[in-house]
Amino acid sequence: MNQLSVSLGQASSKGRKAVNQDFHGALVPDGRAMSLKGITVALADGISTSDVSHVAAQTAVKSLLADYYSTPDSWTAQTAASTVINATNSWLHAQTAGTLSGEVDRGYVCTLAALILKARQAHLFHVGDSRIWRVSGGSLEPLTDDHQSLGMLSAAMGAREIVEISYTSVPLEQGDVYLLTTDGVHEFWTPAQVIAQIAAGDLQAAADAVLTAAHAAGSPDNMTVQIVRIDALPSGESGINTDDLTLPFPTLPKAGEILDGYEILRNLHGNHRSHLFLAKAPDGMKVALKIPGSETRDDPEQLRRFVLEEWIARRLSNPHLLSAPAPLEAPRAYLYSVTEFIDGQTLRQWMADNPQPSLEQVRDIVEQIVKGLRPFHRREMLHQDIRPENIMITDDGVVKLIDFGSAYVAGVQEAAPFPEEAGILGTYQYTAPEYFSNEPVSFRSDMFSVGVVAYEMLTGYLPYGTQVAKVRTPRDRTALRYRNANNDERAISKWIDEALLRAVHADPIKRYATFSDFIKDLRTPSTAYQKRHARPLMERDPLKFWQGLSFALAILCVVLAAQLSK
Repeated sequence: MNQLSVSLGQASSKGRKAVNQDFHGALVPDGRAMSLKGITVALADGISTSDVSHVAAQTAVKSLLADYYSTPDSWTAQTAASTVINATNSWLHAQTAGTLSGEVDRGYVCTLAALILKARQAHLFHVGDSRIWRVSGGSLEPLTDDHQSLGMLSAAMGAREIVEISYTSVPLEQGDVYLLTTDGVHEFWTPAQVIAQIAAGDLQAAADAVLTAAHAAGSPDNMTVQIVRIDALPSGESGINTDDLTLPFPTLPKAGEILDGYEILRNLHGNHRSHLFLAKAPDGMKVALKIPGSETRDDPEQLRRFVLEEWIARRLSNPHLLSAPAPLEAPRAYLYSVTEFIDGQTLRQWMADNPQPSLEQVRDIVEQIVKGLRPFHRREMLHQDIRPENIMITDDGVVKLIDFGSAYVAGVQEAAPFPEEAGILGTYQYTAPEYFSNEPVSFRSDMFSVGVVAYEMLTGYLPYGTQVAKVRTPRDRTALRYRNANNDERAISKWIDEALLRAVHADPIKRYATFSDFIKDLRTPSTAYQKRHARPLMERDPLKFWQGLSFALAILCVVLAAQLSK
């Protein structure tokens, strides 16, 4: 079996209480939502002192089951679920503040325990004293710790403006069994009995039996249990057009031919990796149609990256990023990708035509590159191949980032890792040194590439020459020496050089914390620079210096005269 598969048993009861303030739910999607988002199981327990806590419990579970699947596919399970949980907590807290004068004991407050099963990993989210367990041998292994202090909840949904979410992840194994329980169950069950009931095989019968036993043991509370068994694990699907990967490769078309409804206008480019054609869609829109080359066809991972570009382009809408048109209604008969056609030139061509651009031209291009990168980074993606050949400038001056085949997409990598992720995917001259030293990468790695591009536009050179590609260890990285941006052909202001140095610093921690700071320092000297290079008043304005000194001396004379006259 090629897909994650589970068995599920769930049961909930008001028990000896008049109202059931617990709420639970599970969602088992199909298709690409299964591989990119996974299965979600969750329960919540409303606090007993509140008449509206059952609303909080329902809201917490329903919001997670619905909104988690609406988050960007590129996000990790942790980012996506935490974002939804935080948003739900804010709403619950606001409801209590607005309708109940902030009285938490009477408010929209509940616990939450959620289990997201994605690919071969279990992601656990926990707030309060509901629990998540795993059957381990002949015992129940608790995977969460209660948020309690002196017998009281120290964390709960809706109790505070900011919620404390405990998160952990554990690898999945076929046959694993997980349980989610409220305190009305786990404070009154017999673990050996529960394990025996699960071993019988029927999980729904086991869930019902757990509640019956807890009630018989004297539980005075609402009771909810969910039992999940991992029946099969995925073999590695990514959720990125996996069906397309089984399609045949088309023969290279000629001008005038029709490929799945696209009319080929002319050949734009071709090499061993891909062949690019200008085509016209049925609606008349010009598009770029790319067909895998011989090298890509023989490499399954390169094929995954081939389809990744269109997958990303279809999920981002930004004037500074390559986009992809809506797919045609009829399914494709062949494997290829379709993106917008950009009528313009690469930055490499522009640099050849403008060997000594003005500082303002460079600033404008860098700012537009950054505007394109921000949506990438907000969605937990890195471009990883920023270079002049992958930056287009349209005829009306709009800068666009292209070629997303080397991108890192956290959510996709979590679902099905690319084996070559440890390798260098970008172009060596523009790739941050931490890739070569096998250290953690981040948005600062893309910043390094942007800084190198800016440096090259201004100087015609690379800040470290070819030395970055020789880095193999963190020690090699620290040995890199930055080449001053000033050269015989062009004088670069010291404060501009300092901004470039910081953007391409060999140590990623010493690079800018935000792209905004880099952009700002390309326009005005940084505050730190101004302080270090501030000229004394005597040099900047001798007249004011002597006027001030004379005034100070005059005041001193008056004071001395007054003292002598006493």
